[in-house]
Amino acid sequence: MRRRSLPLLSVVIALTVPLAVVAPNSATASTAHAGLVSPQPQELTRRGDGFPITPVVGLVRGKDPDADSERVVRQVLERAGVKRVKTTDGADPGTPTTFWLGTDTALASLRVAGSTGLPAEGYVLAAGQDRKGRSHVVLDGVDTDGTYYAAQTLAQLVQARRGTDWMPGVAIRDWPTMRYRGSIEGFYGTPWSHADRLDHVDYLGAHRMNTYEYAPKDDLYHREKWREPYPADKLAQLGELVSRSRQNKVDFTFALSPGLDICYTSESDFQALIAKFEALYALGARAFNVPLDDINYNVWHCDADRAKYGTGGAAAGRAQSELLNRVQREWVETKPGLAPLQMVPTEYYNVSETPYKKALRELMDPDVVVHWTGVGVVPRTITAAQAAQAKAVFGHDILIWDNYPVNDYVAGRLLLADYSGREPALAEHVAGVISNPMNQAAVSKIALYSFAELGWNPAAYDERASWLRALAERAGGDRRTVEALKVFADLNTYDGTLHPESAPELQAAIDTFWQTWRAGDRARAIAALRPVVNAVAAAPAVIRAGVVDPAFVAEAESWLKATELWGQAMQRGLAVLAGDGASAWTARQQLTALVTQAKAIRDSRLPHSGTYPRIGERVVDQWLAEVGRVHDGSLGVVPRRGATTSMGTYQDYVPARMIDGDPNTFFWSNGSPDVGSEIRVDLGESTEIGDIAVLMGKASSPNDYIHSGVLEHSVDGSQWTELTRATTAEVRAKAPAGTKARYVRYRALAGSDFWVVVREFSVQALGPGRTELTVTGTPAPASGSSYGAAVDGDVETAYVAGGVPAAGDSLVATLAAPRELAGITVLQRTGAAAPAGIEVLVGGSWRSVGQVAGSFASVDTQGVRAEAIRLVWKGGSVAPRVAELVPRWVAAG
Repeated sequence: MRRRSLPLLSVVIALTVPLAVVAPNSATASTAHAGLVSPQPQELTRRGDGFPITPVVGLVRGKDPDADSERVVRQVLERAGVKRVKTTDGADPGTPTTFWLGTDTALASLRVAGSTGLPAEGYVLAAGQDRKGRSHVVLDGVDTDGTYYAAQTLAQLVQARRGTDWMPGVAIRDWPTMRYRGSIEGFYGTPWSHADRLDHVDYLGAHRMNTYEYAPKDDLYHREKWREPYPADKLAQLGELVSRSRQNKVDFTFALSPGLDICYTSESDFQALIAKFEALYALGARAFNVPLDDINYNVWHCDADRAKYGTGGAAAGRAQSELLNRVQREWVETKPGLAPLQMVPTEYYNVSETPYKKALRELMDPDVVVHWTGVGVVPRTITAAQAAQAKAVFGHDILIWDNYPVNDYVAGRLLLADYSGREPALAEHVAGVISNPMNQAAVSKIALYSFAELGWNPAAYDERASWLRALAERAGGDRRTVEALKVFADLNTYDGTLHPESAPELQAAIDTFWQTWRAGDRARAIAALRPVVNAVAAAPAVIRAGVVDPAFVAEAESWLKATELWGQAMQRGLAVLAGDGASAWTARQQLTALVTQAKAIRDSRLPHSGTYPRIGERVVDQWLAEVGRVHDGSLGVVPRRGATTSMGTYQDYVPARMIDGDPNTFFWSNGSPDVGSEIRVDLGESTEIGDIAVLMGKASSPNDYIHSGVLEHSVDGSQWTELTRATTAEVRAKAPAGTKARYVRYRALAGSDFWVVVREFSVQALGPGRTELTVTGTPAPASGSSYGAAVDGDVETAYVAGGVPAAGDSLVATLAAPRELAGITVLQRTGAAAPAGIEVLVGGSWRSVGQVAGSFASVDTQGVRAEAIRLVWKGGSVAPRVAELVPRWVAAG
């Protein structure tokens, strides 16, 4: 894996916007800094045009030199083409261009104030020329962290020019707003590799983030085997990670999670925890966390705890407080240079006053920092008011553990949308905001970029602009790659929480497409959507070639490949709509094959290895399904009953399970419903309906249902009629006599904190419905196939013959009752299309009406009153695969 200690943005798109004199945190500042320095400085002033970086420069180190800052500066100079660096420890080398590192000596000559008085991690960076025409760049940090951040800002400021790189004239006074900025590797599933982590702390340091918390749920020695010491090889890796973190001015925070089985009154358990901390302290770790999340605090793991503390939330809060107090007072306060102890409470996701929180507030040492995820495990918004409530109810400093872009709860999804819904003013009430990233470390950098900007200067944070800068950084500034990443990110927007919309840009284009199509201008609809579809299919190749980080491509490859296939399926969908007859049927089969390939892809990481990559879910797949319905309609295929939902699907608990007739199987959403969320049954055609039942919830999650909803029916899917409203898990209704409908839906009238389980959604069809066909014949179906698949209203299934037909073999479809037949269409799989004669049984005699010569055949039968239809196979041909035998009836009346 290629590691970079400096932001790629600095060498590609720096200075894309002119510098200006700006007031701190003003709207002008946001515009002026775009594409220049990230995170945006608190104060930046333009001071002249700047100067070239000469081949020979001086480097003056301050009295407390920082090797890491010097390393960054030397990398900048090397990249700028500097041939010789005259280095001194305080003396002016007299060079035409001089860099002053960790000292304010030259600031007076530039008429710029020093860093004295700035907050911790603050710095001054000034570049200009003195009265003698000498050029100076001063990097003056309040502390070594500040000097390091000044060096990282320098890396972004230097402008690559042909011949000689250029240093703009600036005066920057800068400092972070939030104390904690960075990430917590706290997800379930496949943990990051050691190389991932080393690269990650490089990224954090380069983006002025100072926190990396080591807390992977599936590291056995972090959680299940927390008492056991790390094996030597693992401990050595942690030591290297601690060292790399220190080089990047990142606080490596070691988290140990004992809550699954700790005995709070056990001295041996306490000493095991301290021993684990001691091992990491010996490696150089200086920040520690005791997460007590995702446990049942009503369960004690030893009798002594039950006897001492009793039961309930207050008892758990007291036990946890006493444990944390011992760690704080007997260990943290005895060690030099340790950061405040952190903890993750069991109630980490709301601001409700509870006995548990009251115990933490009143009993736990006030120096302990408390993690909090917001009002919800993955809340859509986190506001300043909520943060103030959290600080009050917990009675401690609050560090937001933000569950974005973590994707362990949405298997099959990458989360690539902007980091939104966080009020900048929450910085007034919390100590920091850190990200819980995805299983994919490199892909997570899109979101982490914005965490860096929000944490450093929240007053200037613009979520959309920050997201675009993050994409530009991944693309190395290449516009074509940026556009491809935008397409890819749009398809990977949905998370059910921060971003409830799936592929919003593509959805808008599709909405316009159908409006134009249904208005009758089909050629214009196809022409307008084609470039959008082509961009989807082409984006993965552009990303593979253009993204600067090979790890990004490696981690996203399953989703990139799936995007290609879904994009190609959409291209074939346009071909279906633009074609007719054989060409449309060929494109339809190609579409199906591409979707099958896309759904067969599996990523290697848990939990994503258990399902296929979700790409534009509920947008791409629903468009393709609607293309299929349009094509079915043109062929005369009457579809069978189906089920859909506007919500996402948890793992493979698909909507089809709610109409399978088995109440032991169920659909399960992957998030809570919003107003307007729905589940829907499509009966295939308009028919009279009777009893309806919507059975939601299940024994292990009885609250997983739409808590306030309305049951509605429709003939066309546009105009809806209300049947009843309900607030219960089971909803039953009877349609008035004579009610006709094709669609029945249950729609949420209010949001909920619970997901949705639907065991069964049954709709009684009372009308005469379709003319039923009974299929017999030879050859017999192959294993796994059936005769009925040839007439089931689903062209994706097929009657597959078990062998090559002999002379006289035929496939016979007998009508339940004679009916006037206008024509017949026969659809066979390409490559398995057996030639046959088409015959109709009329008045007890078979009558030839046409021939099948390929995968698509259509004949006119001129309204004969048919009793049966048969395909008489040519002996010795290929084994046929009949996707659908479609009778086209004479319209009634």
